[in-house]
Amino acid sequence: MFGKRGNEGSGKVGGAIAPPPPAPAAAPAASSPSILVEPSRESARQQVTPPQMQTPQRKRPARTDEYYDTKAQVFSALIDTIDLSQLSKLDGESAREEIRDIVNDIITIKNFAMSISEQEELLEDICNDVLGYGPLEPLLARDDIADIMVNGAGQTFIEVGGKTIESEIRFRDNAQLLSICQRIVSQVGRRVDESSPICDARLPDGSRVNVIAPPLSIDGPALTIRKFKKDKLTLDQLVRFGAITPEGATVLQIIGRVRCNVVISGGTGSGKTTLLNCLTNYIDRDERVITCEDTAELQLQQPHVVRLETRPPNIEGEGEITMRDLVKNCLRMRPERIIVGEVRGPEVFDLLQAMNTGHDGSMGTIHANTPRECLSRIESMIAMGGFTLPAKTVREIISSSVDVVIQAARLRDGSRRITQITEVIGMEGDVIITQDLMRYEIEGEDANGRLVGRHMSTGVGKPHFWDRARYFNEEKRLAAALDAMEAKTKE
Repeated sequence: MFGKRGNEGSGKVGGAIAPPPPAPAAAPAASSPSILVEPSRESARQQVTPPQMQTPQRKRPARTDEYYDTKAQVFSALIDTIDLSQLSKLDGESAREEIRDIVNDIITIKNFAMSISEQEELLEDICNDVLGYGPLEPLLARDDIADIMVNGAGQTFIEVGGKTIESEIRFRDNAQLLSICQRIVSQVGRRVDESSPICDARLPDGSRVNVIAPPLSIDGPALTIRKFKKDKLTLDQLVRFGAITPEGATVLQIIGRVRCNVVISGGTGSGKTTLLNCLTNYIDRDERVITCEDTAELQLQQPHVVRLETRPPNIEGEGEITMRDLVKNCLRMRPERIIVGEVRGPEVFDLLQAMNTGHDGSMGTIHANTPRECLSRIESMIAMGGFTLPAKTVREIISSSVDVVIQAARLRDGSRRITQITEVIGMEGDVIITQDLMRYEIEGEDANGRLVGRHMSTGVGKPHFWDRARYFNEEKRLAAALDAMEAKTKE
């Protein structure tokens, strides 16, 4: 009964006693790490997005040893029955139906005592294990989750609505979790194991993945996924969420449009990449844009975009391509704008040089808590790169290259706000001079513990990039936005 059934000429991998039941909601489970059906994964993932996953799931009881034992027996019988080489030739939906048919046969023949709901959960668990990312599938299918944080096999946290909560998702053991991590990173030609325990990767939808494995991670593999929403956020949506005022959004649109050199500063999870994506919407569609990233996650909509990604060293420690290599190579590719997803080291010097030598409108993000700290970090990163320039010379390069620093923050109530729009206007002695166009001031909190505040104009009059705005015929819109912002501040 359980011989290989992939070559019977019917086009199916195996038979079934009864038609497959309707697809259930995905449920967490564990699996054997040995089944990897690479060619079907992406198409299978597209099938595991039922509408009910867009809302939080009910809390399910923890898996018992009996459940895992039953699943192991079913899984073992499935491996003896199915022809994986034939299964990999099917599209995602057909492969799932085939697996469900065979698992139904196995449950019936072996006479496992299971309720209908338990059988449905087991069916979906095994499909997810073979064709997708196992217990992660229900979380990946939900669009309301911003981050997935797996701290070993027994603990998974998610961020929903700016708050971190514990999920009911569990893995059978650390071996299964590491197998899923290896499956993820292998898609982009990377690896994670004891000899290379740290890895950055991405999912097919662009979600950013970081894995750190034992022995560096003591309690089992630590997997962090920064999920991308299916629908990109826009500045209009940020206005609706209260992250910025309509007038502030207009100023940001103009900053992106008139080719200001922009650095977006903020802490982890503050929305830097989201804001960078929003600003790139206002780049003219006829401009050639080149992006440089450690893990490709920017989602530019312009037609003329070249995406570059760094490469880690191979197993012999050779072949590494650093961010600095990419930024330097950009200058030979006739870019009109260079966008660096995240500036972390000496590549900042090459980016500043590009900003200062005809590549106006370049952008990047930096981890910093204030605009002033952002400029100090740029100076520190240049020093760490081994450049032996006088401090005043470095600051002169920074002040002549960066036009605007936009500060993003994730507040203690989980909300995200654009807290400052700051201009870099030059040098005074050995000090870089800046001025705020707008800042966010917290005024208190409401009865629900949500912070209450408002965006305030600083009333500086004409910004330093006024001439750029006039060159692009944006001075009237800029003046109207600044006047409206000041008027609201005085109310």
